[in-house]
Amino acid sequence: MTTLDDKTIVKEYFNSTGFDRWRRIYGEAKVSKVQLDIRTGHQQTVDTVTGWLGSDRNLSQITVCDAGCGVGSLSIPLAQEGTRVYASDISEKMVAEGKERALLQLGNSNNPAFAVQDLEKLAGSYHTVICLDVLIHYPDAEIGKMIGHLCSLAESRLILSFAPKTPALSALKKVGSFFPGASKATRAYLHTESLIREILASNGFAIQRNAMTKTQFYFSRLLEAVRSS
Repeated sequence: MTTLDDKTIVKEYFNSTGFDRWRRIYGEAKVSKVQLDIRTGHQQTVDTVTGWLGSDRNLSQITVCDAGCGVGSLSIPLAQEGTRVYASDISEKMVAEGKERALLQLGNSNNPAFAVQDLEKLAGSYHTVICLDVLIHYPDAEIGKMIGHLCSLAESRLILSFAPKTPALSALKKVGSFFPGASKATRAYLHTESLIREILASNGFAIQRNAMTKTQFYFSRLLEAVRSS
């Protein structure tokens, strides 16, 4: 499957049936037990990232690029703390929902600044670049270019999450328990942590912090890498 095919699948899914499903998961609506579990896991990942950034005590002084922002689950709370946030997503509907939520929570503000954009076409320079729950949609052969581009945008730090390729998760995926039933959206790709670390190192970044979020149906390895060269 080509990059274009993968991206087309992701874009079409999150602009159609997937949009309503994930809008509900990333909101407060009543959802199934599986979707509630995924909501909980995703929020734990967001909370970890906001905790890392908050511990530096400079949120109002930095710029953040939230690549693959979805409905603004991370972008909005960062903007509330005074961070200048540039939020993008491949899905027009996700971005529109993010704007609506920002309007409700922040009023008429251009922060976050939302845009519909392919991750690999992002431009600019940001203190911190963050990409959560995106790499799961793309295979090993493609993530090197994606991560490399994100590295080129980051002045100081890159924070990534991915579904780790472990024997246990590979077994779950094989029997169809990974994103079960109606929650299964696009192809779920698992990645070894060694590959992610290798890509980051080749782009001049070193791991500073790491964390793992694990619920019954949500598995996310989180790496914070800082520019070392």
